[in-house]
Amino acid sequence: MLRIYYKKNTRLAKESDVEILKEIPIEDMVWIDLQNPTVEEKSTIESYFDIKYSSEEESQEIESSSRFSEMDNEIIINSNFLSVKENTFDYYPVSIILEKGIMFSYRDADLKTFEEAVKKIKANPTLYINGYQILSTILETCIDQDADLIENIAKEIAELNKSLRTTKERVDEDDLLKISSLQNDNMMLRENIIDKQRLLSSLIKSSVFPPKYMSVLKIMIKDISSLLEHNKFAFERLEYLQDTFLGLINIDQNRIIKIFTVATVAFMPPTLIASIYGMNFREMPELEWRYGYLIAILLMILSSLGTLVYFKKKNWL
Repeated sequence: MLRIYYKKNTRLAKESDVEILKEIPIEDMVWIDLQNPTVEEKSTIESYFDIKYSSEEESQEIESSSRFSEMDNEIIINSNFLSVKENTFDYYPVSIILEKGIMFSYRDADLKTFEEAVKKIKANPTLYINGYQILSTILETCIDQDADLIENIAKEIAELNKSLRTTKERVDEDDLLKISSLQNDNMMLRENIIDKQRLLSSLIKSSVFPPKYMSVLKIMIKDISSLLEHNKFAFERLEYLQDTFLGLINIDQNRIIKIFTVATVAFMPPTLIASIYGMNFREMPELEWRYGYLIAILLMILSSLGTLVYFKKKNWL
């Protein structure tokens, strides 16, 4: 899919036909967005504007030189954007080129960040006159969405904490799996925030990016620092909850082991009595007693009850 945003009568207009490129002056171009394009669309844009999009391997490299590079009047950016689908987080690489005030983006997925950025652009079409403003809006939208995701994770942590204080049932593995899932989501969110922090830092140091937009980038850097603090706090809360749940599970297991231990000790005296009177010696006077059997049974019962009473007095039960 191809989207062409260009200036038309002091407003930003949109086209999706590749043939329209010949009718639009280069100086009026603002943003060329390729989303899962055909081979023809990609090659047409590359040849017409004399650019080269990063390959899939290059867009997924972790080296800083592959994530951000600058030459003459061109800035090349490779960044991962976080997407949430069916309550799961996933990364999608996006390649961005800034050249002569035009922004070229290449992506395979329909990202909510770009969707929300387009809504902002449509709301004020007269404010956007170049690709630098488009990129700033996309990064600002990404930071806003990261803040929303952190808030959602905080709410889920609060619900887990509330269930921990109110539940009367045993803690099960589903609770620990939920905590593990939140930790993974929080980790992916942190990686996404740090990736945008590195990108903004590189843009601030850039000699190509216009100085008049630097103040916006610096504000976003401050916002990211705040998000990282909230993200760190979420990690600490999850670790606390995990330790608490593990502690409750250990208590539950110890309670079960305690029951078996008490039962074992309580039956030791009766077992001793039964063992004594089960020996095959000739001289055992109790064997001739008329009520010897009943006395043995009574001794067994009393010895078990005595053991349990002793445990009760010691608060071991």
